[in-house]
Amino acid sequence: MPRLKPVFTPAGGAFFIAALVIFIRSMLARNAYEIILSSSALLFLLILGITGKWKSRKLSAMATGWKLPFPMTANADNLSLVSGLEERIPLFFRLHFVVRGRFFPSSASFEEITNQAGSANSNMERKGKGCPVFAQAAVPRGETSSQLPLVFPMSGTFQGEGYCRLRDIFGFYSFSCDALQHRTAKIRSAPCFGKSLYINAQSGAEDKRNKTTADEERYYMREYAPGDRFRDINWKSSERIDSLITRISPDNQEKITRIEVFFRNYGPKNPAMGELWLLDRTKARLAWFLRSARDEKDTFVFHIRAAGKTWELNDQEEIDAFLEELASLSFSPAINEEGNSGEDQGDGELYIFSTACDAGLKGFLISMQSRPLSLFLSQYPPAGQKRRGQEKDSSEAACLSLRDFPAGGITPGLGWLIKKTKPAPGVRAGRTVVDYAEVRI
Repeated sequence: MPRLKPVFTPAGGAFFIAALVIFIRSMLARNAYEIILSSSALLFLLILGITGKWKSRKLSAMATGWKLPFPMTANADNLSLVSGLEERIPLFFRLHFVVRGRFFPSSASFEEITNQAGSANSNMERKGKGCPVFAQAAVPRGETSSQLPLVFPMSGTFQGEGYCRLRDIFGFYSFSCDALQHRTAKIRSAPCFGKSLYINAQSGAEDKRNKTTADEERYYMREYAPGDRFRDINWKSSERIDSLITRISPDNQEKITRIEVFFRNYGPKNPAMGELWLLDRTKARLAWFLRSARDEKDTFVFHIRAAGKTWELNDQEEIDAFLEELASLSFSPAINEEGNSGEDQGDGELYIFSTACDAGLKGFLISMQSRPLSLFLSQYPPAGQKRRGQEKDSSEAACLSLRDFPAGGITPGLGWLIKKTKPAPGVRAGRTVVDYAEVRI
């Protein structure tokens, strides 16, 4: 479906109709003052329109670039760069870069839409359950580039189109200039913080990587890690670089330390904004956990399981790719599952991330009670109560303000605000970290 290209703005249309009515009435009444006034207004609109139309045709060949920042994070000024604006603009006119699209909080219903659509254009026509997004920025005269801030209150997926329009400073005309540019971006959760945790990882298979003599210094010496034998420390090298260095025999193959993580994104089929906010905070807690564990020991290998999918993260590059994919994960219907899934998981500690929408969490914890467990749970704050026996990172709940949506040019529908899932029964594990989250107007 082609995009409509209106010439008059609402203000311009109203001004034109008013001037035309006054001109016709003055001609009938033979009022010279009104004839001069109305005809001058119509002539001014005519000259302004001809100038804008002529220049917009020349600007249609302008190669505008629109680059979104990477990564994009919620509650941050994600400044997208608009470049290629070298053309001179007539007096009384300005270039505006406009962005329209839809934002899918925690990517609710986004996968369903993209599976049904076959192209970028059809994606934009299948609006689904996303929130409409509109943002624009005026390009200062003489500038060849501009920055457009895009602010999203929570994680999810943005799918939109950007284009330039030539507008006069009086607000009467708006002319289309260049072709549509389609973009899709994933918005990561705003970071959360907490005190450091003791990570109890399990030993995995031996590291079979071959070590060449050319890389002897790299592979036979490494930074000291807790658990290394003191007799293996190379004191001379450590003194030279002011850091403990461990000597590794070529015949010793280090065992991989694995961390088993369950990301339980089970929840309602049609979640409301409050439920999506709980999922967002769980994503943020998982991202914090991965970064904290990686800072503690960069040889950790993370085995992560979510609804219908698994990941094996061996290095920082794979962790970054997972965090980008995590931003677009939404709720999945609850399924009957076995904790061990017929797979040998060892005896290390399990780290479980879930929300109050997870109706099967209690049964899952019972099935895994033979293993040491750490549970990270996002739930609504208790009404005037303080929970005891739970380790908390802060006493305040993370608040999502609905006013932040229109402030960022996002319009959520009423359907996002009505429904609310009852919190799941209280659950406990060997170690429980609770993140409270709520939605406010």
